[in-house]
Amino acid sequence: MKKPRLTGTITALVTPFSQGHVAHDDLRKLVKSQLRAGISGLVPVGTTGESPTLSHEEHLEVVQLVTETVAGRVPVIAGTGSNSTSEAVALTKAAHDVGVDAMLVVAPYYNKPSQPGLVEHFSRIAEATDRPIVLYSIPGRCGIEIGVKTVETLRAKYPNVCYIKEAGGSVDRVDQLKAALGRDLTVLSGDDSLTLPFMSVGAEGVISVASNYQPRLVVKMVAHAAANDFAKATKLHRKLYPLFKALFVEPNPVPVKEAMKRAGMISSAEVRLPLCPLSADGDKVLSAALASL
Repeated sequence: MKKPRLTGTITALVTPFSQGHVAHDDLRKLVKSQLRAGISGLVPVGTTGESPTLSHEEHLEVVQLVTETVAGRVPVIAGTGSNSTSEAVALTKAAHDVGVDAMLVVAPYYNKPSQPGLVEHFSRIAEATDRPIVLYSIPGRCGIEIGVKTVETLRAKYPNVCYIKEAGGSVDRVDQLKAALGRDLTVLSGDDSLTLPFMSVGAEGVISVASNYQPRLVVKMVAHAAANDFAKATKLHRKLYPLFKALFVEPNPVPVKEAMKRAGMISSAEVRLPLCPLSADGDKVLSAALASL
């Protein structure tokens, strides 16, 4: 299978629900609208897709539906991470069999392994597929960072470990990764509000929450930055910045689902417990940001 180039604006898709079930029609509609907007790729069943509260059957159901709807037009990167190595391997193999283009694999959360433990964890996953693995470092959720030396070790050992979604909030961290690995590693921003500064030091795109709601504007911003036109990119960043912040006023994907429901993009803003609907205070912040657009 030809390995895709994972750069540009890649949407971390929400999973629409209706009365407790995955809303298939809404999900198909969402995927088609993302394709029309010029998105570079799609990530089903990541954190934004509420993977922690999807059953294994639902997880693969969503991956398969997205893959079938995309029909090869852009890369599909399935979230297959877990804090159990055996579960992550099983999800990776299942996604491979469905026909996805790559896998997004988060650092194990809660059990907080050592860096040697991370090397072993990601090694088992990389050995389960020949398709690209996107490492996902998000210490705020996982309690640990995927160390630069760990990334170097994995990259040297496995040709398919060649991407990282960086959500540690540090431009310096992107510099460290690029200084260590240069063109051998593609860095993708994991924070919408930091996409522009990350790209200024070598990141090549974003796995975005905001592009669920504003795909065309995020695509334009990233394209301008990739073309080294930071004047135009910054203008769009300023326009989108209130939205970038408002979408995290409460736990993701609660605010973005509410915004999408108001825009008629999905039928319901329903989320699964322990997530709950947007509060009145959160609604004020989100409403102000939407009004600014």
